[in-house]
Parts: sequence; C-alpha cells; structure tokens
Amino acid sequence: MMRRTIDFNQINSVYFLGIGGIGMSAIARFFKSQGKVVAGYDKTRTPLTDELTAEGIDVRYVDDPTTIHEFFSDPSSTLVVLTPAIPKDHQEWAHFLKNDFPILKRSEVLGIITANFFTIAVAGTHGKTTTSTLIAHLLKDAGIDCTAFLGGISKNYKTNLLLGSAQDGRHIVVVEADEYDRSFLTLFPDVAIITSMDPDHLDIYGSEEEMKETYRRFAGQVKTSGQLIYKKGLPIGLVPAPAIDYSLYGPADQYASAIVIRDHQYRFDWTNGQDTYFDLTTQLPGQHNVENAIAAIAAVRAVGLTESAIRKGLASYTGVRRRFDYQVRSAEHIYIDDYAHHPEELRACIASARDLYPGRAITGIFQPHLFTRTRDFVDGFAKSLSMLDRLILLDIYPARELPIPGVTSNMIFEKVSSPTKVLLKKEDVVNYLRNEPPDVLLTLGAGDIDQLVDPIREMISNT
Repeated sequence: MMRRTIDFNQINSVYFLGIGGIGMSAIARFFKSQGKVVAGYDKTRTPLTDELTAEGIDVRYVDDPTTIHEFFSDPSSTLVVLTPAIPKDHQEWAHFLKNDFPILKRSEVLGIITANFFTIAVAGTHGKTTTSTLIAHLLKDAGIDCTAFLGGISKNYKTNLLLGSAQDGRHIVVVEADEYDRSFLTLFPDVAIITSMDPDHLDIYGSEEEMKETYRRFAGQVKTSGQLIYKKGLPIGLVPAPAIDYSLYGPADQYASAIVIRDHQYRFDWTNGQDTYFDLTTQLPGQHNVENAIAAIAAVRAVGLTESAIRKGLASYTGVRRRFDYQVRSAEHIYIDDYAHHPEELRACIASARDLYPGRAITGIFQPHLFTRTRDFVDGFAKSLSMLDRLILLDIYPARELPIPGVTSNMIFEKVSSPTKVLLKKEDVVNYLRNEPPDVLLTLGAGDIDQLVDPIREMISNT
C-alpha cells in the first residue's frame, strides 16, 4: 500500500473501497461536506448505502475498475480510502495500486482529520459506540461546537456524522477509537476513554495479551496535557497523561450510586468524591449503560460542561440504532434489536431485558458473527445465551472470513442450557415466530440479521 504525505486541500475526489461500512460512511459524508466528489464500492446494498446515494454520493456494487467515473482517474487529485474488510483480490483495489493512487486505511484518514483538533476518543471492546455518541450529544445539546465520527447511527440525529464548524484548534472532535486492525493507534487524543479490554479480534492480535498491550500503547498516546479515563481494574499500566478511573460502584475516582429503575428508566447519582449529581435520568437500559454514562460525564466535565447541561443532555439522549433499539413496545409485546456480537455484550443485553421486564419470558434470536470469534468464544456465547428462556440460533455470518472446518453454530447450540432452543435458517424465522409468538423478543448480532427487523416488527405489530 502506498505511504505518502497527503494534503487534503489538494484532493478533489475521494473513492471508498467498502463505503457502506459504518465507519467508512461517516468519513465519506465528511468529505462530501467539504465539497469533495465522493463515490465508492460496496458488496451489498443496504439502507445506509441508500442514504449515501440520496445525499449525492455514488455507491457502486460491481467490482469493475473500467466503469469508475473519470472524476477518480487522476492520482494527483484523488484519494482512495480502504477498509480492512476488502479482499486481497479486489479488482478496483488492484487498479488503484497499479496506477499509483494514494491509498489510506480508514483509520489513517481519521488520524489525519483529528490531528489538528482537540480530540475525545473512546476505545473498548464494547461500550465505545454508546459512550462516544452520548459524549457528542452532551456537547451538542450544551451548544458546544463539535464534529463526531460515530460507530453507529445516532437516534437523536439520525446519522453517524455530526458536523461542526471546525474553524479553530479548540474545536472538539469526538471519535470512536476502533481496536480492529489496531486502527486506534493512528489517534493521539486529548481525552481518551477505555471502557473495556475483553478479548476479541484474536484473529488479528494472535493472543489476549497482545491485544491488551496494544490498548496500553493507545493509552500511552494520550497527550501529556490531556486525560485518560478508564474503567477501574483494566490493566492500563503507566501512562504519561493524568489518569482517572471510573466504576459502576465505588470505590473509584468517579462512580454511581442509588441506582433504581422507575418507569422503565434508570436513575442514579454520580459522584467523584467531591461533587455529587443527584437523581440523574437516562433512557438507556441496563447498568452497563449507567457505567458508560459515568465515563461520558467524566469526559465532558474535562471540557467544562456544567451539571445542568449534563443533566439535561443525559435525559434527552435516545441512544444508537441497533443498541437495545425498541422496535415494538406495547403491553402485549416487547421487541428489541441489538448489535451484540460478543459474549459480554450478549450478557449485558439479556440482563438489561431481565431487569426491565422481570418475570416475562425472553426469546433471543442470535446470529454468530465470524468463524474465528465463534471458535474462540464458544463457551462464553453458550453461557450468555443460556440466560434466555428460548434461543433461536442462526448460521454463522462469515463477513470477511472463509469457513473454518468444524466451526458451526452447532458448537454453541450443544452447550446452551436454555429450556427451549432451536437451530433455524434466517428465512424460516418469521414463520416460526408466527406460530410461536414471543413475549419479549431480542434480535442479536452484527451480521445481516438486521434484515429480519422490519418483517419481524410487522409480524408482531399485526399479531
């Protein structure tokens, strides 16, 4: 891959290989807002790619370099942005390489964009999308100008990119710092949060210890004038920046107390041992999201937000699409869609449903994501899914991977102890649910299980 100095002012057009990804599409929208000609390839048409098309971005679904528009023919004025998910034999990628186009990974572009601004970066195996989106909302709601590159679609703003004026160095940029492919090592933030370091992406890192070491490198990249905020107990090691820890419960530098559920909403007190904010309200479900809120409060206090601004913004934050995302919410039926694809995320989502709907039968439809993740965490998946009253398990969604002999959904299925469990093809799910109507239903996974959301919602609404 080419390595060269890129001056974005000299770039007139930007072509994205994998434009439909949640992180790639945010950067595509950013360049479009800067007046660049933007286009790109993706394998699959989705609602998100349709949104990009409606915004004037040309999205193509055929890997054919001979049909790329002439706007993207000049290596001196065209930047190519690459997602790691693009296969090595991709013809358009080979075309750009052969013709000496500047090619950067998404993470490298994000590093260049954020380098000149005050940056708040949120990392972690889970919790980073909700926490970064909450931080961006707290700032926007308080009238503080910021730009945010988010790893999900904000329900408050209906987008994964929030734009500010970016006219001076104090302008704040909020970014989700992705650990996949060590992407977050391109960032040198002023404020960084690390929410979790549970093992994941071991196909990239090789071992849990190597993954943790990479997180420690990220923590060490926080500016010495900045602040590191991390969940208490994480093996961060020594870092040059001032650091504080947080926890759901004390003792910690910042923590919550008096956590209660009232009218299906969480209320809690926040304290740092000196100041206390009493009876804060969040629409987010689950104690894990109370903990995410603690981290977000720490970050926005670091840039001067007041208690009243934090209280107002937290109460009005509605979350992220596909994060405990209510699809049906009636007296008869509850249907929630969630992106959970790691054992800990599954545990948190199912536990949240239990807390909010005690005594009700919970059905979960889970689509495992990646053969390697299934292989590496089969016991963890089985333990979390056994919290369900009924499990509907789908085939593994391969994403960027080729099959691994012997690795199937049945590995998880055999270990799950739920009283009712069934293996189904995705196309059979709606009819199965029609014959066995759920009380509380969760769809869970990061693959294409989201294609079931609309038909399931329609079926339940008409029941």
